[in-house]
Amino acid sequence: MAGKKKKKETEFPPKATVKVSSPDEIKVELHTLPSVFIMETHMPDKMVKDLNTYLDDLLEKEDRESLAGTLVGQIHRGEQLNMDPEHELLQEYCQFVTGLGASYVNAVMGNTGHALAKPRQVAVDEAWSVHSFEGDYNPIHDHGTKTLMGISTTGWTKVPQQILDQPTAGSPQYSKYNDSGACDGFLAFSYGRNQIMDVERLRPPQSAEVQPQVGRLFVFPSWLQHMVYPFFGKGERRTVASNLNCWEVEPELAT
Repeated sequence: MAGKKKKKETEFPPKATVKVSSPDEIKVELHTLPSVFIMETHMPDKMVKDLNTYLDDLLEKEDRESLAGTLVGQIHRGEQLNMDPEHELLQEYCQFVTGLGASYVNAVMGNTGHALAKPRQVAVDEAWSVHSFEGDYNPIHDHGTKTLMGISTTGWTKVPQQILDQPTAGSPQYSKYNDSGACDGFLAFSYGRNQIMDVERLRPPQSAEVQPQVGRLFVFPSWLQHMVYPFFGKGERRTVASNLNCWEVEPELAT
């Protein structure tokens, strides 16, 4: 059951500014050294509807292709299904994610000061759906693509209300203590080691937890490890994911 649309919130804070009070008016700059870039957007309502129409029909087909043998998801009650990128109902989605993938590459290059020797053409390598129900979960894992530079996306077209009702990660109400169920059904990215004394050591977080919302979609490098916590109660948590190849092309072919 898709929940009510909630006010958009993000767990990724903007860059901080620093002011130093000093009799000598000393000027300082705070340099951030990022470990990973994650892009967030929202799928149009029509796209979400088309994806659900396609998947509802796919679930009725006896010859649907299960990916349980190739994906790490511990999906005991639901299914993990291969999606056909050539299907007419998926054309808008595939164009959407490949466009985001190209924007992601450009953004990373712009923010790191790197330059590519050759332009890249972004194309869908594979797309799949995960239909999770009570108790289903995904252990920590990463993805692979045919190209060394790979991009992955994940988004949601159905989210149980009890997941939507959880406090947003990073908010004052969010707490993992007292059997709160705070991260039930959440997606968690992990890009380093977290320790209990990180705050006192002035060490930035090495992980981020995000709340699924209908239409919400993330773009990230395929090497980034991530996992999904189980949830409890009624409803389907429906994920649509894809891996994108970044093929090298000759400059004259990239125009």
